[in-house]
Amino acid sequence: MRINSIDAVRGLTVAAMLLVNDAGDWSHIYPWLEHAEWHGCTPADLIFPVFMLIVGVSLQLALGRQLEGGAGHGTNANADALLMRAVLLRGARIVLLGVVLNVISLLAMGGHGFRLLGVLQRIGICFALAGMIAIYLRSAPAQWAALAAILLGYWALLAGSGGVEPNVNLADRIDTALLGALSYQYDVATGLAHEPEGILSTLPALGTVILGMRAGDWLRKGRIGMVALGGAVAMLIGGAWSLALPLNKQLWTSSFVLWTGGFGMLAIALAYQLIDIRGWPPLGRSMGVNAITAYAGSWLATCLLAASGQMGPIYESLFRVPLAPIFGQEFASMAFAASFTAVFWIAMAYAYKRGWRISI
Repeated sequence: MRINSIDAVRGLTVAAMLLVNDAGDWSHIYPWLEHAEWHGCTPADLIFPVFMLIVGVSLQLALGRQLEGGAGHGTNANADALLMRAVLLRGARIVLLGVVLNVISLLAMGGHGFRLLGVLQRIGICFALAGMIAIYLRSAPAQWAALAAILLGYWALLAGSGGVEPNVNLADRIDTALLGALSYQYDVATGLAHEPEGILSTLPALGTVILGMRAGDWLRKGRIGMVALGGAVAMLIGGAWSLALPLNKQLWTSSFVLWTGGFGMLAIALAYQLIDIRGWPPLGRSMGVNAITAYAGSWLATCLLAASGQMGPIYESLFRVPLAPIFGQEFASMAFAASFTAVFWIAMAYAYKRGWRISI
């Protein structure tokens, strides 16, 4: 089951990822295009959680009809096994793509060690785990219970083992022990590591996907009001929870799951109302149907520009020199990112018009 508004929101989310990830000058960025340094939640911090929420929505829309009626035996059990195999294989392909892109980045840019985990790896792992939950834990109460257990359990783990400050929190300590130099940040002198898409923090990220599955079930049944109400309640609980457990994207705290997931549900409910009910054009749909292709393509383009040595000269001559004196350094940096994003927007629009869809 495909819903135009979901493709549109997914596409707008990927476009926002490219806008945030491809600044022309990392020393001059508007605050709303930067991630919070540690605690807090900026507009940029909403992007990846909304995408993860949509992973759950899409999973539920794709599998919902096949999974109705509860777990079965015999033929149904065989069908479940085939479905699970397909889910695991797709999750593995997404993880592998993320690893390959990190290898290419290392070869093209150099200057830093290989990073094992990352955005695509988190998507692939959570997709596979959420698929298992969708297939073998089908009832809504069971999935809500799983979500509650994940969020409360993660909070307890953080609170009971060092808190949520850098380096001393349990997530960082696990990544230091198990990933070490394969992390996003690694201090050779101290041996400390930090991985924003790390091992333990993947657990609450799975919670975001489960929340998306529940929203997807409401969407599939036409209960748009419940999506909006659920989003408002999630934001309310997340905001209140942040007084005890700060919003933190790098740790993907439980309060962050509900705050950002609630925001995403409200955005989906609004998009559904405007696009699927009122008939507004599904802006971003072409980007959304080839979301991972756009993300991977932008990564490869960045690597190519960096390896060729053309990134700096292009930014300098086409953006900084003509724009910065008039509009400021931050505007020039954003203009580069917007132009880079526009190239892939146009490319995905052409692919959509030709009926090309690349599925990972």
